[in-house]
Amino acid sequence: MGVPSGVQVAAGGVASQVLTAPASCTRVRPPDPRSIIRSRTSPLTQWAALFALSAAGGALLTWLRLPAALLLGPMLAGMAISAAGGSARVPTAVFSLAQAVIGCMIAKMAPLAIGGEILSRWPLFAFGVSSVIGASVLLGWLMVRMRVLPGTAVLWGSTPGAATAMILMAEAHGADARLVAFMQYLRVAVVAAFASAIARAWGLSLSPGYTQVVLFPPLDWPAFLETLALATLGPLIAAMLRLRSGAFLLPLVAGVLLGHRGWLRIELPPWLLILSYATVGWSIGLRFTRPLLVHAARAFPRVLACMVGLIALCCVLATVLVVAADVDPLTAYLATSPGGADSVAIIAASSNVDVPFVLAMQTTRLIAVILLAPVMAKFIPLAAETTRDS
Repeated sequence: MGVPSGVQVAAGGVASQVLTAPASCTRVRPPDPRSIIRSRTSPLTQWAALFALSAAGGALLTWLRLPAALLLGPMLAGMAISAAGGSARVPTAVFSLAQAVIGCMIAKMAPLAIGGEILSRWPLFAFGVSSVIGASVLLGWLMVRMRVLPGTAVLWGSTPGAATAMILMAEAHGADARLVAFMQYLRVAVVAAFASAIARAWGLSLSPGYTQVVLFPPLDWPAFLETLALATLGPLIAAMLRLRSGAFLLPLVAGVLLGHRGWLRIELPPWLLILSYATVGWSIGLRFTRPLLVHAARAFPRVLACMVGLIALCCVLATVLVVAADVDPLTAYLATSPGGADSVAIIAASSNVDVPFVLAMQTTRLIAVILLAPVMAKFIPLAAETTRDS
C-alpha cells in the first residue's frame, strides 16, 4: 500500500501527518500597498504631491484662522505621504537652515522695551513666569508617572510656549519630535480656541488682527544679507562645536544681542518664513508612521484632558494677579495664557488691555522656557521614576 500524499514516515518508524498543501493552493501574501507606492512612485512625484497637499492644507487652515497654519498644513501633508508609504525626507542641512531662520524670527519678535517693563514690575513677572512654568512642570511630572507617552516627549510637549522651538530642541536632545509636535500643537489649538472664546465673551472681534500678507515685498537688501549670514553661520558653528539645538539657539541669541545693540537688522520676507515653516512641518510629518499615529490617537483623550487642566491652572494664576495686584481680568488671563503667543498678541492688540505687559510676560516666559527646558527634561523623569519606585 503506498504512502498517501501528505504523510511521511519518521526515522523511528513512527508515522506523522504533515499538512502540506498542493502547489496549486499555495497562499500568496498580498503586497503591502505602501511598498508599492514606495517602489513605483518616484521621489519627484512624492515631492510634487507633498507640495500640493501642503499648499491646500496650509490655505485651508489659514482660512480657518488656526494658529501655526503654515506649519501644520505641511506637517499634515507629510504625515499623509508617509502613511501612504512615501520615502521622501528633508535633508539635514535644509532643516538646520530652517531652524536658524525661525531662531532669527523669534529674535526679531523680542520687544526692545522688555527690560524696562520687567524691571518696573518685576515681582509680577517673577510670579507670572515661574508659576506658569511650575504648573507645566507639575503637569509634565504627572504625565510621566502616568506614562501617557514614551520617554521625555511628554515633558517637551507640555512646556508652555515656543511650540516650534520646543520641537526643534526636543529632537536635538533625543526626544521623539513627532510626539512632541502632536502635544505642542494640540496645546496651541486648545489655548487659542479658549482665548478666542474669552475674547468673544468680552465682546471683542479678532478680524482686525488678520491682514493680507504680501509674499514678495520690497527687500532691505543689506539687512536681508545680514540675516542670511546669521542663519547660515549659526548652524555651521553649531555643527563645528557639536552644540545641541545650536542651529536654532545660536541665531536666536546672536540676533537678540546684535539687534538690541543696533549692529544687526533682521529682515525676513514672508516667502522665506513660509518655506521655513513648511520645512519644519515636512521634517516632522514625513517621519510619522501608522503605528505612531495609532499610539497618538489612543493617547489623545488623556493629553487633551491635561491641556485643559493646564489652562484651568493658568486661570487660577490669573485670578491671583487680579486679586493681589489689581490687574484687569483680561490682561491677567492673556499674560498667563500657556502659549499661543500669536493668538494672544492679536487679542491684546484688538482690546483695551495692557499690551506691553502681556507681550513682555509672554516673551519673558518664552526665553525662560528655552533656557530651562533641557534641564527640566533631564531631571523630571528621574524624579518621577524615583517617586514611582518608592
